[in-house]
Amino acid sequence: MSTEIKAPVFPESVAEGTVATWHKQPGEACSRDELIVDIETDKVVLEVVAPADGVIEEIIKNEGDTVESGEVVGKFKEGAKGESKPAEDKKEEAPKEEAKSEASSGEAILSPAARKLAEENNVDPSSIKGTGKDGRVTKEDVQNHVDSAKSSGGAAAPQPAAGMPEVNVGQGERPEKRVPMTRLRASIAKRLVNAQQSAAMLTTFNEVNMGPIMEMRKQYQDSFVKRHGIKLGFMSFFTKAATEALKRFPAVNASIDGNDMVYHGYQDIGVAVSTDRGLVVPVLRDSDAMGLADIEKKIVEYGTKAKEGKLAIEDMTGGTFTITNGGIFGSLISTPILNPPQTAILGMHKIQERPMAVNGKVEIQPMMYLALSYDHRMIDGKEAVQFLVAIKEMLEDPARILLDV
Repeated sequence: MSTEIKAPVFPESVAEGTVATWHKQPGEACSRDELIVDIETDKVVLEVVAPADGVIEEIIKNEGDTVESGEVVGKFKEGAKGESKPAEDKKEEAPKEEAKSEASSGEAILSPAARKLAEENNVDPSSIKGTGKDGRVTKEDVQNHVDSAKSSGGAAAPQPAAGMPEVNVGQGERPEKRVPMTRLRASIAKRLVNAQQSAAMLTTFNEVNMGPIMEMRKQYQDSFVKRHGIKLGFMSFFTKAATEALKRFPAVNASIDGNDMVYHGYQDIGVAVSTDRGLVVPVLRDSDAMGLADIEKKIVEYGTKAKEGKLAIEDMTGGTFTITNGGIFGSLISTPILNPPQTAILGMHKIQERPMAVNGKVEIQPMMYLALSYDHRMIDGKEAVQFLVAIKEMLEDPARILLDV
């Protein structure tokens, strides 16, 4: 029985997607629930699996084609065997011969998504062993090659991008390449520009002495790991401090919807995560009800999902406040951009030892600059400053978080 392979139903916020990778080709056998095609949207990569045991009968939307919600991308024949496809074999004889000739000439066969990823990472396709049909190099092959190169001591020697001639560049010549934006990168660019153009954005700064939290982590780290099976990081402290501060200053936890101001009676805190595809912001739901261990586990879970491209749209929708940590990359101070429709975002930065005046004496303290960008249409300067001071006080005396003082 022949059935249609349809793109998933996208949420209202997602208009369309792009066929990223076909993991199975026409005539190729599939098992029930086996991954057959990836659909990339401006937020996540959605996976489409086989509805039953059978074969791919026809591909209607090729890699790189645009698809709408629920649109048919291919046809699937349930119960058919992958070996019994004489008609397909005849049709594919010419492509196979062409593939063999390409392979014999030393040129790798890449899917469009794989070629695009190879270009973005300056990877020579001929250095990758293809695991796809007829030795085709898939997107996963390229990603695995890039990951292994990073884990084996940094990036491999730069290779000319696919499509660029491998020539010796003379003095004065400056090669360049043009790579189209991914849907996620284009979406990020649009949202950031929109945030700067539509909001009355302002940033206030402060600094926090990280000594007390660092001392607490040192004292209880072993016990924490033994009890919860995960390390105690800084992000959980910042999340809890931000949660308590948001309860005291509801305007910072609000959002703007047209001419309405929406006050949220809960705290859903987004944590910005950097991935190879771009910046994503998964959300910690009801952070007020989460303990430090729960927060750390959820952040690790989201980080793993983000790296593997497994984040669901539900993981990144909503959110009433965002925290971004540029300090892990060495940033000393910055002005984070709002994540619409939220009205504020907290920026963490690098911990750096600096001379500070303590009781009339100069002491070296581990200090971090904090930045709070906020929408002045919704939040007054007084509220923003007091909110940031509240976070500073709770971090410098963590007992305040537990005592709510």
